[in-house]
Amino acid sequence: MASGRSIRFKITVLLVLPLVSLVVLWIFAASATTGEALNLLRVESVWRGLIDPSDGLVSALQKERLASAERKNLPARRAETEKARATLSRSVKELDDLRPETRERLADVFTALDRLPEIRQGVDERTLDPADMVAQYATVSDAVHTLYSTVALSTDLELYRRANAVIATDQVRELLSREHALVVAAGARLSDADRRALAKLDGSRTWLQRRAFGDLDEALRLPYDKVDFGPFDRAVTTLLEEQALTADTWRRIADPLVEDYTKAVWASSDVLLSRMEPAGRLIIVRAGLAGVLGLIAVLASLFLALRMGRRLTRELAGLRAAAIELASVRLPQLVARLKKGEQAEILPVSIPTGGTTEIADVAAAFESVQNTAVDAAVGQAELREGIAEALRNLARRTQGLVQRQLKLLEDMQGQTEDPDALSRLFKLDHLTTRMRRHAEGLVLLSGGSGGRVWRRTVAVEEVLTGAAAQVEEYTRVRIYPMPEIGVVGAAVADLMHLFAELVENATTFSANEVSVRGECVGRGFVIEVEDRGFGMSPEEREEVNARFAGPADFDPANSERLGFAVVAMLAARHRVQVTLKASPYGGTTAIVLLPSELVEPMAPPPEPDGDLLPRRTRKAGLESVPAVRDTAPEAPAVPAVSAVPVGLASVPDVPAPNLTPAPNLAPNLTPVPDGAPAPDLPRRVRPGRLQQGRIEEKA
Repeated sequence: MASGRSIRFKITVLLVLPLVSLVVLWIFAASATTGEALNLLRVESVWRGLIDPSDGLVSALQKERLASAERKNLPARRAETEKARATLSRSVKELDDLRPETRERLADVFTALDRLPEIRQGVDERTLDPADMVAQYATVSDAVHTLYSTVALSTDLELYRRANAVIATDQVRELLSREHALVVAAGARLSDADRRALAKLDGSRTWLQRRAFGDLDEALRLPYDKVDFGPFDRAVTTLLEEQALTADTWRRIADPLVEDYTKAVWASSDVLLSRMEPAGRLIIVRAGLAGVLGLIAVLASLFLALRMGRRLTRELAGLRAAAIELASVRLPQLVARLKKGEQAEILPVSIPTGGTTEIADVAAAFESVQNTAVDAAVGQAELREGIAEALRNLARRTQGLVQRQLKLLEDMQGQTEDPDALSRLFKLDHLTTRMRRHAEGLVLLSGGSGGRVWRRTVAVEEVLTGAAAQVEEYTRVRIYPMPEIGVVGAAVADLMHLFAELVENATTFSANEVSVRGECVGRGFVIEVEDRGFGMSPEEREEVNARFAGPADFDPANSERLGFAVVAMLAARHRVQVTLKASPYGGTTAIVLLPSELVEPMAPPPEPDGDLLPRRTRKAGLESVPAVRDTAPEAPAVPAVSAVPVGLASVPDVPAPNLTPAPNLAPNLTPVPDGAPAPDLPRRVRPGRLQQGRIEEKA
């Protein structure tokens, strides 16, 4: 239980660790902020060594693209592009402080440049239409603008916003150049595909232009105020409306605009660059001031924490010892004695207090909690036992009344001569049998035992038949043939009740047949109860399976599924494993594993002589028929006669043959021809009598 460390050590660690963590975070933040600030001080070198050469490359590519569109001066323009590429390659080699992400994007730029020979070949061979040619050259400029976004131009929010706006204005220049090259390549006579490409480029340029200009302040936007986009926009509208426009007219409008806008971009970039170095110096000053003040605060906090920790240690040591004694020794002893039904009380624990008001209050509260906990535990134990005893007494009385009612019904069934009255008596017998099962469930939930005990081993099939007979919708239960395996007498009543709860749950949530199958397995005998209803959600099945596998204690607060609570108690009593799983038919399958100590082989029944089978008889013109088991492939037709199998009420007391009236188990009720004498109705004799909670078997 002890960790070998004192309270003083733990309090010291508790106080020091956050402070140490704070120091580490302070160092990290200070170094990171300082590093970012130093990067801003070096922003001019990054700008001159990376951004300016990249922008020169983009300008050269724009000129080459325009030359490719009009097919003039191609060698000169391509040589200019290659020169700009070589300048960029030499410049970036001198930059050793680029971020890893920036270097990755720079590699993408050179990868795009490697495709230039392929693009130029397409231009020379005239295999690229205007839109394709513009898009191919655009891959390089797109890679350059992606590179710009990774350059740490500023950590200041305002400068960061302005820098992104300037980058966006440069992207506007690229889109403007693409429009110009597309129209020139098409000779101002656009095809439908070219017109769609122009509309897309113009829409993107217009939207990006509005967004970029909106993020520029007055000084950065001033160079763009001198650029007039009006004639260019009207010319684009004319082309999109399929109106005539000569190539010379387009060049007179577009060439000056592209040149003026390029100068505006460069002027705006110079204004932005002039702001960054002072901003970096200001960040360094702020970071240094914050770092010094933060370090002083950390050291002061560390000193005060250690000093106060020594004082708290002395007071908490006594509180800790008292709390451990109360939680680990006294209260567990009290709970254990109360569970055994013994009288128990606990003496207050003396808790030393120091000069801290809160610790003194906690000590006083501990003393009050001890008394309250004792009183509450004793009261709750007495209340639970009283309620359980009352419920058991009430359930026992109900059991007695129900048993007397069953005996009375048995006598009435044996004396009646009217088939309709006999049918109604059997229905009443069935209802009473179900009432007895619910009374037994109440006894189990209140901590008692069912009371009924078999002395002999009973076949599994008969146990399941008895369970099905205690269910309202027993006619939809189909019990398949079982191996010659029996259940030991001591567990018959409880297992019959367990299966009755599972079968009833299956019939309640399914309007179809409920199938019951069983087979021998390595660890005992498995029985599956399967319905074809709506099933349960995975969460519900997991919750119910956890209840089956957990303690068998009943929680009155969780009374939504009392049948499952009864199943859990009975399963725990006999070490039976119950598991729910999804049925392939959409419903739910309950798998019940009976351990080997609860089952044993039974001798096979004697072979009947000839075609003779055991028969049950009814009166009112019905022939004697056998109790049919689930062996026939199809059930015989049933006449329109209200019939309930004889002996149904006796099944819960003593196992009887399989009388479950399922669609394939319906008795062969053959009406007697008119005028034929009706056979005498035999009297119904229950195979056993309930005496002092036990079944006395007949010889």
